[in-house]
Amino acid sequence: MKSAPGRTTLNTKQDRVSAANNSRTVRLNRPNRPRRLRRTRVIRDLAAETHLTTAGMIQPYFVCEGAGIKDEIAGLPGIYRESVDSLAESIAADLKIGIDKVMLFGVTGRKDADASFASHPDNPVLRACRELKERFADELFVAADVCLCAYTDSGHCGIIEHGEVNNDKSAAILADMSLALAETGCDCLAPSDMMDGRVGQIRNALEEQGFTNTIIMAYTAKYSSAYYGPFREAAQSAPQSGDRKSYQMDPRNQTEALKEMQLDIAEGADIVMVKPALAYLDVIAKCSEQADVPLAAFNVSGEYASVKALSKQGFADEASLALENLTAIRRAGASIILTYHLRDILKHGWIER
Repeated sequence: MKSAPGRTTLNTKQDRVSAANNSRTVRLNRPNRPRRLRRTRVIRDLAAETHLTTAGMIQPYFVCEGAGIKDEIAGLPGIYRESVDSLAESIAADLKIGIDKVMLFGVTGRKDADASFASHPDNPVLRACRELKERFADELFVAADVCLCAYTDSGHCGIIEHGEVNNDKSAAILADMSLALAETGCDCLAPSDMMDGRVGQIRNALEEQGFTNTIIMAYTAKYSSAYYGPFREAAQSAPQSGDRKSYQMDPRNQTEALKEMQLDIAEGADIVMVKPALAYLDVIAKCSEQADVPLAAFNVSGEYASVKALSKQGFADEASLALENLTAIRRAGASIILTYHLRDILKHGWIER
């Protein structure tokens, strides 16, 4: 049959369905099309709401006693326990690729009931701080973890008396440890113990001794988390009995983190921190809304190890997964991120400095 002028005969049902679909697409009228801003990489970069850079990232290191030691940590591929001499050389190399902010954690077998080695001049963290500041001065920002778990024979973050952690006695020892670190030139003290009032006690001790420029980065909301396993193996700091739930925060709580933050800031904290990060993005976001000081988040050992394990098994691209996690932390509101991924990011050029 001959079709009328200007018209096309649709010979099959498929032709008619195709024509109907094309007709609907042509007639679609949408003034707002979000996909316009996703079309190319350049456009996506232009419209990005969150920008991830390494400027606010800190690389953790583990420093131990001895000499010539650099042992890879089984649960943290690419991360090492190092003696002070090896650590200084590693950081010198890392500084060349752009790592200029570090956090030190101590590893030692010298443990007792009173954590007496925490302030001892031979403590490898104190020795490392002194060495790094003498060698690199203000080119390198040196922060140190302030906690007793690596130095107590109980493995707890405070002094045990009558079967419980004595808060006030522990805070006094933490203040002594902080002073010893400040005397080495350490730029930033990071109390991670979660004792009540320790920030105020540390700040008062610093002020009395003239260390008015020493920064306190408080572990404000440090949750009792299952994500710390690789760290505890690395630092050899697992509790010998019981758990840390009487002083670390309950994972079910959010408002409590805001209360802790207000207390830490009032006591003299310059920076506040949420730890871990990925399971607590809601807490980071809430703290970000209320904090009037920089907010840090710790992308902890279990989060790092998970990325390494997934990528090793071929289930994820390591760079993509690491950067997605870090972007989520930044998007939630953290301006500072402590992450074991930093060396890989800079070494492999995953993002620009």
